[in-house]
Amino acid sequence: MAVFNFTFYAKSLGRTAEVTAILPVEPPMFPIPGMAPFDPDKPLRTIYLLHGFTGSHVDWLRGSRIEQLAMMHRTAVICPSGENSFYIDDKARGVLYEQFICRELVEFTRRVFPLSKERADTAIGGLSMGGYGAIRNGFKNSDVFGSIAAFSSALITDGIAMMPDGPAGGPGPEATASPFMVPPSYFVHTFGQRDQIKGSDVDPKALAKKLIDSGAARPNLYMACGSEDFLIEQNRDLHRYLLEIGYEHVYTEGAGTHSWDYWDLHIEKALIWLNELAKARG
Repeated sequence: MAVFNFTFYAKSLGRTAEVTAILPVEPPMFPIPGMAPFDPDKPLRTIYLLHGFTGSHVDWLRGSRIEQLAMMHRTAVICPSGENSFYIDDKARGVLYEQFICRELVEFTRRVFPLSKERADTAIGGLSMGGYGAIRNGFKNSDVFGSIAAFSSALITDGIAMMPDGPAGGPGPEATASPFMVPPSYFVHTFGQRDQIKGSDVDPKALAKKLIDSGAARPNLYMACGSEDFLIEQNRDLHRYLLEIGYEHVYTEGAGTHSWDYWDLHIEKALIWLNELAKARG
């Protein structure tokens, strides 16, 4: 097992980016029951794993068993820092987080590490803000990602679109009562004008419907949210919508809050799910 904390100049961000890479490139010293077979000549399946709001590239390493799980399931884990961007291109500042995550980072890590270049072996995942980023960018970049794993996803775009007007025409002051505790202007800057959100490329429902209507290859999707999580209704809502339009997916909920205990449990379940998908492909 190797863990790298590295930086590289990201053109899409116009600055140096910080990334953690967890790579099961060596066999364990002792056999581990249930561990996937070790083949040093086989490129690694990869998940690009995104942090939540206020987080960073080291969150998954510090908060979960991701290092051990990566070894158990022979999966490379790439964790970038996305600031509080929701992993959306910020064109006003020329800081293109979608391009960074979905194109530049994928291309760079494939050049540097022994990662599979196959779409079927490439997943995107994340928690909270990162869950939104995984779903939105996985749907929008379905040519890159074959699977999506999203936990406690911050699917807040419908709520933002329905916020009452504030004095300047943006969301009203109650927007600051959101769990993200940001000024109303943040939502406009990040997602665009409220009346333009629904149906746009920041709207996960619209992106899912576009995949269905176009007949394009759809990423496999695993969604999980705790029943005591403040984001549970938003996750249930997307789950219901996906059922309505015929987007097959795995959805699970159960006792749990917006916490590492829940995310650690479900990243393990998601990696097992990815193993099962790989076995089904042969």
